[in-house]
Amino acid sequence: MTQTLTPKVLIIGAGTGGYVAGIRCGQLGLDTVLVDGGDGLGGTCLNVGCIPSKAVIHAANKFETVAKAADGGTLGITASKPAIDLKATVAWKDGIVKKLNGGVAALLKKAKVKVVKGWATFSDAKTCTVKTAEGEITITAEHVILATGSEPVELPFLPFGGDVISSTEALSLDTVPGRLVVVGGGYIGLELGIAYRKLGAEVTVVEMADRILPLYDKALTDPVAKWMEKHGVTLMLGARAGAFEKGALNVTDKDGQAVKLKADKVLVTVGRKPRTKGWGLENMGVAMDGPFVKIDDRCATSMRNVWAVGDLTGEPMLAHKGSAQGEVVAEIIAGHDKRFDPVTIAAVCFTEPEIVSAGLGPQDVQGRDDVIQAVFPLAAIGRALAIEAGEDGGFVRVIASKSDHRLLGIQAVGQHVSEMSNSFAQMLEMGAVLEDVAGVIHVHPTLGEAFHEASLRALGHAIHI
Repeated sequence: MTQTLTPKVLIIGAGTGGYVAGIRCGQLGLDTVLVDGGDGLGGTCLNVGCIPSKAVIHAANKFETVAKAADGGTLGITASKPAIDLKATVAWKDGIVKKLNGGVAALLKKAKVKVVKGWATFSDAKTCTVKTAEGEITITAEHVILATGSEPVELPFLPFGGDVISSTEALSLDTVPGRLVVVGGGYIGLELGIAYRKLGAEVTVVEMADRILPLYDKALTDPVAKWMEKHGVTLMLGARAGAFEKGALNVTDKDGQAVKLKADKVLVTVGRKPRTKGWGLENMGVAMDGPFVKIDDRCATSMRNVWAVGDLTGEPMLAHKGSAQGEVVAEIIAGHDKRFDPVTIAAVCFTEPEIVSAGLGPQDVQGRDDVIQAVFPLAAIGRALAIEAGEDGGFVRVIASKSDHRLLGIQAVGQHVSEMSNSFAQMLEMGAVLEDVAGVIHVHPTLGEAFHEASLRALGHAIHI
């Protein structure tokens, strides 16, 4: 017998956008049902994305540190040659994910959100049937929040399976591949490629563009490219991948020459696409914006009381964007006057070294004479030198309006600079001017002093350069 539920709010997808929307709806007293379609509570980010990838990157960094100590010593420290038991590393990573899954479940239970595990299929804009282990459940709601997330793009000539893997499989390998070829030089491919190089794999990156991380300006990506060159990562730029046959990937290089790259694993990271298929979106009557669901500044779709958040709604496909949208929608449904209109959504690449970008970059203000740009190198920051973070060409850059000194953009590249991303976003969101940053007494010794000094330099009186 089919069970029927009629909540005030129905949320499809338990990722960072969906579960945060659920918790906030519960806090606001809204009767809410959350459908978890299979990724698990926390969605891609918690289970097979942000969190597990950073755990693997952290393990790779520790392995590299010990390897340096074994290879002639570092900082006066010597050690025996390290070994990696990737199964044990993955088990540790899985433990972190399990703990966080449990935390999300507890928070949803505290907020009195009913979680239904199963795949939902919509018959109209407000009604879906969910196939669960216990049978089918029909859910009809006054409000529907779509938070189905995204999935890796699969190349037709490199379908996932066997030794051709996506980032999901790359985070659960049993052993470090001897030879790893990464197709795609964006942030996902480089984060994982660099991590596996640190773990001992021979890594080749095949990228169609003429440089890595093409969405970022060259000054930000150069330190990453230099690290890769120094550490033996082969970069094939301006190259096109072909089929994977008999343990070799067919590649056409920048000169049009055919090359066969031997590989134990081929990691395909050419982007992500919104998850719009297989759950009845076509029956809901919502307008589309290309491959994405079209929304306004309230995250409302073209169908009354149907909302959409997260990767389903377009770039940037970032977990923190989805979470913020989820909160906004919950509060709108509860009767609050809210809009999703951020000044900036900061982005981080957890490469080696890390990259942070918030607001406008040099490419956005190219040719303008009404802006100020200033760069301060991490090599001039005591904390950076003391933690070996000052030797890789890292810097902090500020871009501001020449007339009123309003901050327009902030970027950084260097080890551990991801921890400055919130400060960058906060200053932009609050409409800070250069004098605001200059007037804040920054703690010494910290990497954040580079933000202070870059702002001082834009004003014409940096202290330590």
